[in-house]
Amino acid sequence: MVLRFAQLKTPQGERRLVAIDDARLARRVEVADTLYALAQAAIATGATLSDAAQARPLGETIDLEVALAEGRVLAPIDHPDAAHLLMTGTGLTHLGSAESRDQMHKAALAHQAGADEPLTDSRRMFLMGVAGGKPPAGEVGVQPEWFYKGDGSQLVAPGQALMFPAFAEDGGEEPEIAGVYLVGPDATPYRLGYCLANEFSDHVVERGNYLWLAHSKLRNAALGPELLTGPLPQEIHGVSRIIRDGKVAWEKPFLSGEGNMSHALANLEHHHFKYGQFRRPGDVHVHFFGAATLSFASGFQTQEGDVFEIEAPPFHYPARNRLAHAPSTPTTIKSL
Repeated sequence: MVLRFAQLKTPQGERRLVAIDDARLARRVEVADTLYALAQAAIATGATLSDAAQARPLGETIDLEVALAEGRVLAPIDHPDAAHLLMTGTGLTHLGSAESRDQMHKAALAHQAGADEPLTDSRRMFLMGVAGGKPPAGEVGVQPEWFYKGDGSQLVAPGQALMFPAFAEDGGEEPEIAGVYLVGPDATPYRLGYCLANEFSDHVVERGNYLWLAHSKLRNAALGPELLTGPLPQEIHGVSRIIRDGKVAWEKPFLSGEGNMSHALANLEHHHFKYGQFRRPGDVHVHFFGAATLSFASGFQTQEGDVFEIEAPPFHYPARNRLAHAPSTPTTIKSL
């Protein structure tokens, strides 16, 4: 039986790893209390996550809906040392992703009277992906745009707040799929599965200058409650919405899955893990595969208290997080 996995705390504060079947029945995994520990055991024995979890019979039934309502569900992956969980991502990977990015950057270009409108760097990058992002089997395709999000300290649990830094100019959602990986003892990356995700970004900063993209990505990110094991469906049809004062203030469908992408997932994975520093044994990687739909591109302005809600079959549970302002934390640089 192929399972999904979620992590939570009991009302007494103890860690639990639960396995979820297609009927949404969640049961305790008896052989490990964290997905990290289960993945290590699976690598050591050459088993799948599902098989490793069922090395002993699954235990008590756990009501995941109650745990979600009580704020006890954790991110589906974490690391004992948050510095060894790396969050990264790729952009302009979806067939609809170039339009909103292109709109943000065109205004910054100088246009000559009577001249053809020049291609933005975003459009060039997107077209490169369309032409060479899905190479024949065994070949390497064009490399995508790549960015760094942060370490495990920036990963937000389901239902918890995505923090708008005091210096930020925008806090906008990006509905995505993220791949989750653990690097094995022999430096081989193992894909554990996929999560629904909100790759939260500052689109006003990005629009100001494309070279500020790196700054705009250094924000929190959130994963949905569950890790989906097995292959990712070719077609994923989801909905991204923003709820304000209990009502839907903005909503739009989005498409993902490789059938709606300009890059193959294998190509994105290759161009991330080709770097030796990303194959350090024991490290966890959460890699965001890109978004096609943004409320910012529709002219919507988020505000504190808004709730981001992203849902998409085959994921059972939505990624739901509210937007909150972080307090200002001035930094003093000292000399020694």
